[in-house]
Amino acid sequence: MTEHQLTDYLDHICAAIDRILEYTSGLTQDEFAQDTRTQDAVIRNIEIIGEASNRIRTEYPAFAGAHPELPLAAAYQMRNAVAHGYFEVDVGVVWKTVLNDVPRLRGMIIDYVERK
Repeated sequence: MTEHQLTDYLDHICAAIDRILEYTSGLTQDEFAQDTRTQDAVIRNIEIIGEASNRIRTEYPAFAGAHPELPLAAAYQMRNAVAHGYFEVDVGVVWKTVLNDVPRLRGMIIDYVERK
């Protein structure tokens, strides 16, 4: 594994976050709750974030250990919840994740990349 691959995973997370923010820009929670196409797109990108987060944790444990502020385990848990939830996914939880966790994670990754 190379450092370039770690950077790729971080880039994948940021790209997925950017897509989520683009898809949900201007939407209210009620609009999101009614828009299954946007829900599907957002959930797919949450899966990407979670998968990349897990790969960082497993392939770069020293990095993950040095950056406990990055919610890599939580991102993977969310990925599992939406990937295996099928028709049981709580859209309200997804919306709260979009509003609160997604922008915060992006900020953390950008801060790391800029400090590097």
